[in-house]
Amino acid sequence: MKFLFVVVGAGVGAPSRFLLDQTLRPILRYPIGITLINVVGSFILGLSIGSSNNVGALVGIGFAGAFTTWSTFILDVYLAYELKKYKSAAANLILSLALGISAAWIGIHLVQ
Repeated sequence: MKFLFVVVGAGVGAPSRFLLDQTLRPILRYPIGITLINVVGSFILGLSIGSSNNVGALVGIGFAGAFTTWSTFILDVYLAYELKKYKSAAANLILSLALGISAAWIGIHLVQ
């Protein structure tokens, strides 16, 4: 049964990420869509920590797992580096990690 909750959550999370990123990417020069997605996903994962197995599977593993994207984040950093946009690459890396960790920490502490 837990598997089905993961599948349903992922079925909503991945398309949500795609739509949000596709909406924001043409408007902004900086890959803010992926940063925003990963920060929000980290917050949602933090909120789901300690919830029931089914809620954790649906929201934490399924939705947040499919909504966030490590691969696109790393690709954005790599492409900025390759284009010699070192400040942009460093800012993306530092900002994403700092905000993501902070968002997860806030989410965890809100439910405690």
